[in-house]
Amino acid sequence: MQIDHVTFTFTGQIPRESFAEFAQHRASRLSITLTTVMQNDAVAKLQVIGQRDLVDAFEMALSLGPQDCIVHKVTRQADNPAKGEET
Repeated sequence: MQIDHVTFTFTGQIPRESFAEFAQHRASRLSITLTTVMQNDAVAKLQVIGQRDLVDAFEMALSLGPQDCIVHKVTRQADNPAKGEET
C-alpha cells in the first residue's frame, strides 16, 4: 500500500466556508488526513496524507467541488518526493 503526502493548491471561485466543509467531509469519507495550510475565496492550499488511490479520488472530488465553487486549476505537489513527483 502506497501512502502519499501531497499538497494541493486549488484556485478559482471557491467560497471559503463551503469548500472547507466539502473538503473535510470528503477527507473523512476517504479516510485521509487533511490539513488546511491556507484558504480564502480564491485559493485553498491543503495537505493530505493517505493511500494513493484515495488521495487521487480526493483530488477529483475537490476539483469538481461543491455546487457553489468553480475550480479553475489544481496544482499537486508531492511532499514525499522520493516516492512521488510533482504534477
